[in-house]
Amino acid sequence: MAETVISGTCLCGSVRFTVRGPLREVLVCHCSQCRKMSGHVWASTSAPRDCVDIQEDGSLRWYQSSKEAKRGFCSYCGSSLFWSHTEKDTLSIAAGALDKPTGLDTGAHIFFDDASDYYRVHPDEATLDGSSF
Repeated sequence: MAETVISGTCLCGSVRFTVRGPLREVLVCHCSQCRKMSGHVWASTSAPRDCVDIQEDGSLRWYQSSKEAKRGFCSYCGSSLFWSHTEKDTLSIAAGALDKPTGLDTGAHIFFDDASDYYRVHPDEATLDGSSF
């Protein structure tokens, strides 16, 4: 069986990454932190940290957004790229930063109880008020 390899970049290409191995389905987070960080909602997949190889030229910065999590972004172009929980061995990766084809599907909308009032989600898509992920 062939190894799954997918790559991605920030908008300007200063941060590049490769993921070797399976990726989790895409979760769309509606919490207020993700909305403020991304300008809308945060759609991400994830992989074990040791399967993600990040290449960058000093532009990757991390912001400690809560006691439990930090967010990685390109300090040159501003692309939001990663979300990292201090107690998990996975790294969440912005689905929009992945090169196509991704082969991924959207699994659910999480923290939907915190969604803003200016958009709608298709009624066929699963929504969770919190998250167990």
